[in-house]
Amino acid sequence: MKTLIIASALVVAAGCNRPEARKEPPPPDNTKVNERDHGDSVTPPNQDEDTEDVEITAEVRKELMSNHDLSTTAQNVKIVTQKGVVTLRGPVETAAEKRTIHAAAQKAPGAQRVDDQLEIEKK
Repeated sequence: MKTLIIASALVVAAGCNRPEARKEPPPPDNTKVNERDHGDSVTPPNQDEDTEDVEITAEVRKELMSNHDLSTTAQNVKIVTQKGVVTLRGPVETAAEKRTIHAAAQKAPGAQRVDDQLEIEKK
């Protein structure tokens, strides 16, 4: 009986190694999402390490995350600060969200200017 159980387990295990038995999901296609980040686009790796710039970015992010009227998409826009200039990039769902995010960036202590590159998603 013990031999039969072991043999059955080996057959099942061997079957799992066949390519047709291992169906892996296709890789995600986020090409459309990342198209806006090609070329000379400012992206998070461009974030200055200057303490004041990091604090500005953190302040804007904190403001967005605490605003429960914003969609998850809007709360997750890219925020990059370089020498006091806050760049906002990514999709938002409405013009109102775009205005709210822009205002949060403008009022962040130390922000000198806002480069608003937010895009309203068309549904």
